[in-house]
Formats: sequence, structure tokens, C-alpha cells
Amino acid sequence: MAASKAFLSAKDEAEIIEAIRQAESATSGEIRVHIESTTADDPMKHAEKVFQMLEMEKTEARNGVLIYIATDSKVFVILGDKGINEVVPSDFWNSTKDAMQEQFRKGAFKDGIVKGIEVAGEQLKRYFPWEKGDKNELSDDISRS
Repeated sequence: MAASKAFLSAKDEAEIIEAIRQAESATSGEIRVHIESTTADDPMKHAEKVFQMLEMEKTEARNGVLIYIATDSKVFVILGDKGINEVVPSDFWNSTKDAMQEQFRKGAFKDGIVKGIEVAGEQLKRYFPWEKGDKNELSDDISRS
């Protein structure tokens, strides 16, 4: 837990939360960021468990996106819910992953997360544009375990 806490400063976290709010202002999609130190599980399988733990499958349109990061393991996963996966091409999240990875390689972790949120938001906007009456269904805060 300590490593995942030290991964970002309070200022970095505030910028990430603001990026989520900005991205979600143009889409009914929901974006969450979850950070932990490590996982012994397969990263995708573990991200699926975190997705369930955060109750992300409970959005009305099933259009939640989880950005899961295990800092010490140096792995991350972008996981979209059923509603997204039913309408997008199979390589839909590659541009988001690539944008994040480019920043991570430079050691710019906050910038990578923010970039991933921005790209995910742009992609979500195409398939799930914001409509009058849309509400924020999930917390914008960064979660940890």
C-alpha cells in the first residue's frame, strides 16, 4: 500500500480527478482509476475483480472503464464494461494504452494516467455522448487496495 500511496502526490491525484471530471463531462461513460502496489494474479483477471469490487458493472449503460495500475509490478490494464465491448472494435483500447505507455516510459506517471483518461474520454464520447439528464454514476476518486 505504501508504494501505491507514494506513486502520486496529492497535487497529481487532484489533477487526475479533474481529468476524469473533464472527460466524463462529454460522455455518459464512467472512468475509474485504481492503484495498488502489486498483484500475484494475472493482471487482467485481477482488474476484472477490482471492476466488480468497485461495482462498475452497475452503470445504466454498462459503459464503465477501469484503468488499473499495479505500481511495483509495473503493469496496467484498461478494462471496459460489456456495453462498451459490444459496440467497439476489439482493438478499441490500444490507442489509450499506447498513449499511457509512452508517458510511463518517460517516468511521467501522472501525465500517463491523465493522457489515458483524456483518450478514453474522447473514445467514449463517440459511442456514449453525454445527454441531458446523464448523471455521474461512479466516484471520480482514485481507489486503492
